[in-house]
Amino acid sequence: MSEPTRRPSDDLPAILHRPTQEAIFPALLEDDIDDLYDNAPCGFLSTLLDGTIAKVNATLLDWLGHSRDDLVGRRRFADLLASGSRLYHETHVAPLLRMQGKASGIALEVLTADGTRLPVLVTSAVKTGGTGEPVLIRITVFDARERRAYEQELLRARQSADRDRERLRLLVAGLQRSLLPATLAVPPGMATSALYHMASPDEVGGDFYDLFPLGSDRWGFFLGDVRGKGIGAAAVTAAARYTLRAAAVYDPEPAAVLANLNAVLYQDYRDQGHRHCTVIFGVLERDGRGYTASIAAGGHPPALLVRANGATDYQTTDGGTLIGILSEPRVATRTIRLEPGDTLILYSDGLTEARTAPHGERFGDDALRDFVQSQGPTEAAAAVRALTGLLADMTDVDDDVAVMAFSVSGD
Repeated sequence: MSEPTRRPSDDLPAILHRPTQEAIFPALLEDDIDDLYDNAPCGFLSTLLDGTIAKVNATLLDWLGHSRDDLVGRRRFADLLASGSRLYHETHVAPLLRMQGKASGIALEVLTADGTRLPVLVTSAVKTGGTGEPVLIRITVFDARERRAYEQELLRARQSADRDRERLRLLVAGLQRSLLPATLAVPPGMATSALYHMASPDEVGGDFYDLFPLGSDRWGFFLGDVRGKGIGAAAVTAAARYTLRAAAVYDPEPAAVLANLNAVLYQDYRDQGHRHCTVIFGVLERDGRGYTASIAAGGHPPALLVRANGATDYQTTDGGTLIGILSEPRVATRTIRLEPGDTLILYSDGLTEARTAPHGERFGDDALRDFVQSQGPTEAAAAVRALTGLLADMTDVDDDVAVMAFSVSGD
């Protein structure tokens, strides 16, 4: 048997007796406003203009461990603050409220009833009357304990990272020093000087240089630049230094020395971690009061020669290929006569590729020659000091720079 059809009019008595939204919302709204103020997830209080507490919600009372009677009409807001926060409030926050009528997100510490410090964030605003005059101050207090714990954790992480970074820098600096001579040898009748500028204290570079005795009034010297940075570059730098010194003892002819270095570096040419380098190698030989320098270059910037009269020019070694790229490298050779008062400067391309102020242009070969020439007749130490100052004025030195200079004194 089917149920009788239900008509919409059958529900009218129930609908008529159901409370309407208009009847419910005012009561709920009034109750919610009071409850929201008293039990909000943040602290609320209102003070008179002198800071005396006039109203405070239950949330803040619970945080502080005080009763309403302990605070209302008896204490000033500043009395709730720890000493340092109280001083900051009186000297910074209160004047800001007087001038601007609002102070937002101020980090302070309040004291609970048992003396515990509670970190909070405070926002204060001045309430004005109908004529615009200040009436009271409304203050919102946010519990910042979790934020403080998070900040302290970040601080500890930052301090740990700083310690790790410092250890890394010390390691990198030590490794870099091990790849450079502790001091440069000084051939008779010469003065020598060098500098090494690290582009980054966090990463070992691949520039290298040395000046060392070969016997029989002959001295070997070299300056080179391994591609890239990091441990891989450092390993190749170490291999290049020791190979050059060992090869020079076996056969000091400059082209032969670079051929030996090329053979060592080319062995792993097809390896993914293969590294090549540019390098100048030379031999100084005493000749009267001066020296003869026989040099060979593989893809390296030319040496810069400053004569005793101040004339400055590059000693070009065009045509040399990078060392470690070809099984049979092309090596450019040149012989230079160094007289008393002359200074020979070798450098890596980090110097000419650095950027200068104000527009950040690449410094370039011509600018380097002009700068050195502007120093007039010079000697090794003075030339290196001038180039050190030049580097300090650069806006962007993103590659390591090695410089080595030797000058003939004629003594």
